[in-house]
Amino acid sequence: MSRRHSRQSGLSRRSRKPEPHIALWMLRLLTSPEGLHRFVRKDELAHDGLAVALGLGHWIHPEEQAFSPRAVRAELFDLLEQAQQACADAPLPAMLQDNVQRLAALVGLDALEVRILAFAACLHTEPLLEKTANMLEVLSSIQVVQTLALVLDVPDEQMRQALNHEGPLARSGLVVLGRSGRDYLVQKIDLLSDTFAARLTSEITDPIALLRGKIAPAAPGHLQLSDYAHIQSMLDIMRPWLRHALAGQRSGVNILVHGAPGTGKTELARTLARDLGCELFEVVSEDEEGDPIGGERRLRALRAAQSFLAQRKALLLFDEVEDVFNESPVKRSPAQSHKAWINRTLESNPIPTLWLSNSVHDLDAAFIRRFDIVFELPVPPRQQRQRIVQAHCGNLLDAARLAHMAEAEHLAPAVVARASTVAQVIEAEVGCTASANAFEQLVSHTLQAQGHRPLLRHDPNRLPEVYDPAFIHADTDLLQLADNLAIAQQMEGMGSGARLCLYGPPGTGKTAFARWLAQQLDKPLLVRRASDLLFMYVGQAEKNIARAFGEAQDDGAVLLIDEVDSFLQDRRGAQHGWEVTQVNEMLTQMEGFAGVLIASTNLMDGLDAAALRRFDLKVKLDYLRAEQAWALLQRHCAQLGLSAPGAAVQARLARLRQLTPGDFAAVVRQQRFRPLPSTDALVMALEAECALKQGAKNAIGFV
Repeated sequence: MSRRHSRQSGLSRRSRKPEPHIALWMLRLLTSPEGLHRFVRKDELAHDGLAVALGLGHWIHPEEQAFSPRAVRAELFDLLEQAQQACADAPLPAMLQDNVQRLAALVGLDALEVRILAFAACLHTEPLLEKTANMLEVLSSIQVVQTLALVLDVPDEQMRQALNHEGPLARSGLVVLGRSGRDYLVQKIDLLSDTFAARLTSEITDPIALLRGKIAPAAPGHLQLSDYAHIQSMLDIMRPWLRHALAGQRSGVNILVHGAPGTGKTELARTLARDLGCELFEVVSEDEEGDPIGGERRLRALRAAQSFLAQRKALLLFDEVEDVFNESPVKRSPAQSHKAWINRTLESNPIPTLWLSNSVHDLDAAFIRRFDIVFELPVPPRQQRQRIVQAHCGNLLDAARLAHMAEAEHLAPAVVARASTVAQVIEAEVGCTASANAFEQLVSHTLQAQGHRPLLRHDPNRLPEVYDPAFIHADTDLLQLADNLAIAQQMEGMGSGARLCLYGPPGTGKTAFARWLAQQLDKPLLVRRASDLLFMYVGQAEKNIARAFGEAQDDGAVLLIDEVDSFLQDRRGAQHGWEVTQVNEMLTQMEGFAGVLIASTNLMDGLDAAALRRFDLKVKLDYLRAEQAWALLQRHCAQLGLSAPGAAVQARLARLRQLTPGDFAAVVRQQRFRPLPSTDALVMALEAECALKQGAKNAIGFV
């Protein structure tokens, strides 16, 4: 027995008789000119398993007669005629028939498109049909159309129209014809998903379940609309617009929400869906095996979902749109490769879609302009953060810890909601103190994992207990300045902007005065240092500057920009274009800011002249006068429990010409780990602080 005969005999024994419609399709493939040529050879059949399945097993090494290709062909055509008569009135298997009819009603398929869908499903699930199709070997797209027309007995042109990329099959993603290259028929006919055909032929299912691995019902949200009060103006636009679309009165509704990770974009979508009383489905980014899905296949999933959900009251959520829109140096983005389709989708999609992105920097402007609403979701301002923490964990935190938590500038609602869920369980199991500590730890670690600063263990904006603006040596009456600003704020509201520049040596109290002034005006303080605003990439610093002013405006905060000399250098000495654009952005934001801006610098001489003109008031803070230093020393001695200083100490203190409030603060901090046993020790420590400054100057003079 030959090796081929042995192998094929094994196939013969395992072969089974196909269902009538499968047999008909197999016979139509095998009686095509190419099929006959490849299946019926000169002295044998090419595939014994197919021969047995179709009732041609007697031609496998016939014992009573010689192998006759002509007789085999004739018998094939006889079998074809019998199969056509048997299938004339016979429906598809009940399960497949029910499922394809459901889909036909859902996405609007005609009779031929239903037959194409049924054939494609069987091709991907019936090994005998796939083996038969493989007899034709690789096909071009034109040959695929001709082959399907032959199998389903329709004109080529009619088949071409049914498989058109604008037709319901392709538009819904159910059946898509591969347009490039040559391949086997089963590879050229792409279905909705890898498991789609198996589900379609093996169970009667809800059509939405057929999208498993493509879209999924979104998880319930944890937040309320009140958690998004900081974007109330946008909610007032989005909610009626989405209601209008969900009522079936508008197609092509698309909203692009962008913002840094963790700001609550996904939670916003879930909250909106609950508020609007509709379902929310998410285009997944991972398949059922947990592997990532590329942008191309996610677009197909979106296309299918638009067809499948057209008759439901639903929203679609497409997260991480970077997968689709962002270009790379070596590969075009899926959106650019299918630009016409993307544009049509954004203009005519029946299901309102929320598109979420961490950044819109790389999105083509041609795409952006087709979204109805585009807005950035920022981290909530401090007052809103405090309300969110209060709502979720107000029973766990006292007022001081709650206010301290709200100071975290990157604290997003979703982080609070998830941490509070864990903390509430811990409270029930262990107690309130443990749950409060756990809540703070969870939030802190999450912020750190997101690349932000963890929660600080102390309030950076808390003023020392001994603070008094009388201990600041300024060329302006600071108390009168605060009173006048408060009066102006009351009379004119947020429209009364004020721009102050505080300059002078380090430690003279510029930052502390800004904190005190914010308290006097009953406003939060937003502090931004050069390290917060400057960035290595061109253009990012300008965005950071604009964001800082925007956050202060939204929160009604006093904005303190420390080390402002880092990006307000005189443009006449600029050597790079970005140095000029940073100054320009700063000036633009200063002009439009309606709140109180305080800029501080140790280096006044190098500031841009145009920037200096934009400050309403420039206040110099200098080293302490002798009487101020003496009063401040007395205040600290009383606070630390030290003996009252005498005349000798006062004389020593008067010799310190470069003493600042910052020097006192530094010495008091040292007292935590190097106790000061006496007033004399305190003064010695102040002398050491000043000596460092004087030493630095002397060293420079000898160079």
